[in-house]
Amino acid sequence: MAGIYIHIPFCEKRCFYCDFYSTTDKTLTDSYIDAVVKELSLRIGEISGEDVTTIYIGGGTPSQLSIHQLNCLVSGLKSIINFNTIAEFTIEVNPDDVYFEYMKECRSLGINRVSMGIQSFVDSELVEINRRHNASQAREAVSVIRQAGFRNISIDLIYGLPLQTQETWLYSLEEAIKLDVPHISCYNLSYEEGTVLYKRKEKGEIVECSEDDCVKMYETLVAKMIEAGYVHYEISNFAKPGQYSRHNSSYWNLTPYIGLGASAHSFDGTVRRYNPMSIKEYIKGVNSKGFAYAEESETIWERYNEYVMINLRTMWGIKTEQIRLMFGKELYTHFKSEYRRFVDSGEMRIVDGAITITEKGIMLSDYIIRNLMYIP
Repeated sequence: MAGIYIHIPFCEKRCFYCDFYSTTDKTLTDSYIDAVVKELSLRIGEISGEDVTTIYIGGGTPSQLSIHQLNCLVSGLKSIINFNTIAEFTIEVNPDDVYFEYMKECRSLGINRVSMGIQSFVDSELVEINRRHNASQAREAVSVIRQAGFRNISIDLIYGLPLQTQETWLYSLEEAIKLDVPHISCYNLSYEEGTVLYKRKEKGEIVECSEDDCVKMYETLVAKMIEAGYVHYEISNFAKPGQYSRHNSSYWNLTPYIGLGASAHSFDGTVRRYNPMSIKEYIKGVNSKGFAYAEESETIWERYNEYVMINLRTMWGIKTEQIRLMFGKELYTHFKSEYRRFVDSGEMRIVDGAITITEKGIMLSDYIIRNLMYIP
């Protein structure tokens, strides 16, 4: 089992909070798509013997690709990998890019899941973070996506936004729930250095939401999602039963994957590879030597730390026996000795041999995970 991630860095304009690699210059889009397909053809051996079961086209804004460009990309993928094994094929879209013909074309290409960044249903909050759409467009986009034949739809929301209050956050949650989509991801706004939002905060133009307010928003989020029938399967992710994101879940299980495109990361089980955050450098590297990445091998404790960090964010947690089998006796002993005090305090629990963080401990999850990690 393996996955493929494709980074499409092109945007109409940049959101003020975003620190993912992106650009508004689309002059190299066609050359970029050619390079992505070529990169996969030359690197497919990294997952030799594994069936590709998930593909995720993220960004940036993948829905900025024209129908022709999207066709070229997917046709290229199909010439290299067996699409009969694909269980989940996701594309990210922006609400104001969504129209019926585009989504029908996505469906005809084999894409079966759509992830859409809505972020808020309050127009003033959307303006404050430089989103292109409004709340009405977001609702209409969900309807159009359904009309095009998609049932597996995920939407994103953000809490802790400038101007956001407990009341407006509750409103956004209620509006999201009304859409009855199978998957909702909700993230706490992060002020990343270098973003417009960070610079505005440093200048005192906006005030960061307090930690107490963010905690209350998160508590409201969890309560409302569970009340609406969603399963809280990962700290930031909620799904109707059985509708979990397969692609993201594969990251948590350390499933091998190839990341294609500028800034994309890859993992083959031992080695991590990182493509450059430059479209020109990326294209040049692929065309001149067949790859553009730098790579680094992870130590066993680095793999252990990542495994602990990722899996303790999920409802499935970590089976202690799996730690022993994957990482050996020393790290197994360390893990067992550290988690016991959190079980005693009620912040973790043991269910069927798996260690998970409880709702009581979830607001302390960063602290808990740091203590379970191993520093040689």
